[in-house]
Amino acid sequence: MQHRPQHITVVGAGYVGLVTGACLASIGHGVVVVDRDQRRIDGIRGGLMPIYEAGLAPLVAGEIAAGRLAFTTDLAAAVPGATAVFICVGTPPRPSDGHADMAQVMAAAGEIAANLSAFTAIVVKSTVPVGTGDEVEALVHARAPAADVAVVSNPEFLREGVAIADFMRPDRIVVGTDDARAAALMAAIYRPLTEAGAPLLVTNRRASELIKYAANAFLALKITYINEIANLCEEIGADVEDVARGIGLDPRIGEKCLKVGPGFGGSCFPKDMLALMKTGQDHGVPLRSVETAVAVNDARKGEMVRKIVRAAGGSVAGKTIAVLGLTFKAGTDDMRSAASLVILPQLQKQGARIVAHDPAGMVHASALLPGIAMADSAMAALAGADIAVILTEWPAFAALDLDSAARIMRVPVLVDLRNLFDPAAAAQAGFTYRSVGRRVRDEADRDATWHLFAAQAAE
Repeated sequence: MQHRPQHITVVGAGYVGLVTGACLASIGHGVVVVDRDQRRIDGIRGGLMPIYEAGLAPLVAGEIAAGRLAFTTDLAAAVPGATAVFICVGTPPRPSDGHADMAQVMAAAGEIAANLSAFTAIVVKSTVPVGTGDEVEALVHARAPAADVAVVSNPEFLREGVAIADFMRPDRIVVGTDDARAAALMAAIYRPLTEAGAPLLVTNRRASELIKYAANAFLALKITYINEIANLCEEIGADVEDVARGIGLDPRIGEKCLKVGPGFGGSCFPKDMLALMKTGQDHGVPLRSVETAVAVNDARKGEMVRKIVRAAGGSVAGKTIAVLGLTFKAGTDDMRSAASLVILPQLQKQGARIVAHDPAGMVHASALLPGIAMADSAMAALAGADIAVILTEWPAFAALDLDSAARIMRVPVLVDLRNLFDPAAAAQAGFTYRSVGRRVRDEADRDATWHLFAAQAAE
C-alpha cells in the first residue's frame, strides 16, 4: 500500500525530538525540526549531533540530503501547513516539589496556537503528567478560539543507546485522542510501522499520558526489586545471576530490567517516578510501591559506597580508585541521575583520589564531578590504582584483558557493580574480586582484603 507523506513539524531538537524527526523523515514524511538554540541547529546541519546515539548522525545526514528533513529556529514559519506538530521539549522535575516542569511544553503550545492555519494535530510527545493535554487544549483555545485543532497524546518509549531501533521497531505505539480526524491522521503517520507489525493502541488522552509513567515506574520497580534480592543473595550464599534468570524465565515476569547494579538513573525513570508520585498525592491516591522504590533506589548508592570501602580494607583514605564508567548506562553520554554523581563525591569525601574513564561521558562528567581525573582509556585509569570499580556496563569494559589489568594496578582489587566478569576468571587473573549478589559478605572476606592492603603498604 502506498503511503501518503505528511507535513510534520517537531518542536525540540533534543533526544526525543531529534530521533523522532529523523525517524519520521526516514519513513517518508516531510519533517521540519525546530529549536531555539541556533548553535544546536547549525551543529546538526553540519553533522554534529547534540547527543550520543549510535546511527543518528548518518540517519540525519541522509534525510537532509534526501530533502525530507530540515532544521530551523523559526517556529512561526514551521507551523502553517503542518498537518501535525509534535511537542518534544524537556519536562525536568521542579526543584521545589519534584513535579514535572511544564514551562517548555506550555510555551511551545502557546507559540503553536498563534500560528495555526488549517486543521492541525498538536501531538504531545514529551513525557507529561496526566491532565497536561487538557491544559494544552485550554491554552490553545484561549490563544486561538477559532483554530481547528486536536491535542493528542503520543508518549515516546525510546531507550537511550537504541532509540532509533525502538522508534522503527516499536513494541507499541500509543495514541490518546477522542477526535476521529486526529486518530486517522496519527494512524496515517505511523502506517509504515504498523504495517510492519507494530501494534497501535488508541485510547483517551489521560490513559495515554498515564501509560508512559506507569510503564517506566513498573520497570524501575523491577530494577529496585532485583537489587534488593541481590542484597539477600549476598547474605545467604546464593548467586543473584541464577536467581534473576530463574525468575525471568517466567513469561509473566520476563528477563528485562533484572540486571543488578548501583540503581536506576537517566533522564526518564527518576523524574517520571517523582512525577507519578506527585500525581498520586495530588489526587489522594498515594502510590506506596513507587514511593518505596524511589527511597530504596536513593539508598542504593550509599550501599555501593560501603561495598567499595569494604573492598578497600575498610578505608579509601589515601587510595587511588580507578572508576570505569560514569554515564548512567552504556550506549549514551547522558549523566542525568547517574550513580557516579552520588558515589564518587562520597568516596572523595572519605579521602580517595579518583581516576575515571568513560567511552562517551567524560566531557559532560568533567563539569559535574570536580576533582576527578579523567583518563584516555580504561587501562590508563587502572595503572597504579589501589582498587578498580566498574560503574557502567560498557561492552569495552567487559572485554578488558584481566591479566594485564591486574598487573598494572598497585593492588589488584576489582569491585564490579555490574557483574560483567565471572568471579573465577577474575580470581585466576589475580584479582581480589567483589561483585553484586554473588559473594557472602563475611568477616573472613573483609579481613582477607584488609591483609592484602596491609601487605602492600608494608612493602
